[in-house]
Amino acid sequence: MSYDISLCDPVTQEPIELDQPHELKGGTYALGGTTEAWLNITYNYSEILHRVLDPSQGIRSVYNMTGAESIPKLESAIAQLGDDTDSDYWKPTEGNVKCALLNLVSLAKLRPDGVWNGD
Repeated sequence: MSYDISLCDPVTQEPIELDQPHELKGGTYALGGTTEAWLNITYNYSEILHRVLDPSQGIRSVYNMTGAESIPKLESAIAQLGDDTDSDYWKPTEGNVKCALLNLVSLAKLRPDGVWNGD
């Protein structure tokens, strides 16, 4: 189980296509990159996401926010996390969660006008 999170056009609600492909990797990713403003995050991180973002909503707390609105919230969560990454992406370490949130911030900075949607 995982979260498929996209920045969407605020009018059409369709995922935004970027000018250049990105190679941000999550639980699943497009080999060779994708132009879609999208990231997949494993559900294994949910306990940590609930702790640092919102106890009742976790990552869903950024849904319906613009990229610009989400940046401070995501950066605040990132500041609470350690750097203990593991080569096993699915292992729920603070460092692995931090990497996923940094990827979301990168997308938000590319398209601050987009609106987060997911699941």
